[in-house]
Amino acid sequence: MKIVKVNLKENSYDVVIEKGIFKKAEEELNLNRKVLIVSDSQVPAEYAKEFSKKCKQPVIAVFECGEDHKTISTMEYLFDLMLKNNFNRKDCVVAIGGGVTGDLAGFTAASYMRGIDFYNIPTTVLSCVDSSVGGKTAVNFGNVKNIIGAFWQPKKVLIDVNLLKSLPERQISNGLSEALKMSLTFDKELFNLFKNGDPVEMLEEIIYRSVQLKANVVEQDEKEAGLRKVLNFGHTIGHGIELSSKGELYHGECVALGMICMSSEKVKEELIPVLKKLKLPVKYTFDEEEVCSAIGHDKKSNENGISTIVVNEAGSFEMKDMSIQDIKNLLPQIQGE
Repeated sequence: MKIVKVNLKENSYDVVIEKGIFKKAEEELNLNRKVLIVSDSQVPAEYAKEFSKKCKQPVIAVFECGEDHKTISTMEYLFDLMLKNNFNRKDCVVAIGGGVTGDLAGFTAASYMRGIDFYNIPTTVLSCVDSSVGGKTAVNFGNVKNIIGAFWQPKKVLIDVNLLKSLPERQISNGLSEALKMSLTFDKELFNLFKNGDPVEMLEEIIYRSVQLKANVVEQDEKEAGLRKVLNFGHTIGHGIELSSKGELYHGECVALGMICMSSEKVKEELIPVLKKLKLPVKYTFDEEEVCSAIGHDKKSNENGISTIVVNEAGSFEMKDMSIQDIKNLLPQIQGE
């Protein structure tokens, strides 16, 4: 068992990483109460069913998978279930799924009765290394990703690599893109693991090291006032492409393209072979105007432009305000041929 402590004073919690931890979740979580188990239609149904047997009063909620369903109307469905089952402030919400499930369930927990306990059990590599840690919860609205949300830290996160075994290769690569992002900005040694080793074979180690990096950043900047913005490396352009692709590309694949744009020529020479090894895209055909329009709604925009992260040397970063036009000028290098 590996434990990463996220130290946030009264909001501190543990991320427990262990093969088989899911089967003994009741030893780690307080399930002796009403528990709303939130999962999506793509997560194996037996996960929620098995977990419900560990709870005193379980209520299972399954919604249609995908970003299109990370909405206020899906939250209303969850609120309705909670009200019908008389949930109170002492009850809790558990997310079993990927980033969409965690974001949605977490925001539901943050909002119901002004906040109830939330536990996260990520079932994708992407959510293990990124969204399950840090307390960012949100839904999409008006074609803008994560525009309505709250910071709401989980009480505990359980990561069981056994739950990732059923994932297709593309989903594993999708998640490793976010771990690669963290290595490029904070940890050259981890980047060298990607360069020189087999990331899939080292999955548990990569998840553990990524969670350590994420926890360290969140501890220093819980509400994204400074350092935490570095975790958005590749995301400004990535989110724009994600919206433009209309579901054709996964989140991590879009971030991969965004990272290419925001890296120096020297870093690109090292990065592109790693992306190809992970079978992540290095080119994609997209509508540049549509991508720039999405970037214009970016939450990281300020009076000086869009706050972006640039990597000139693996393991380090530079914060830089860029105009929409500056960003648009970078897009042709990833435009499909």
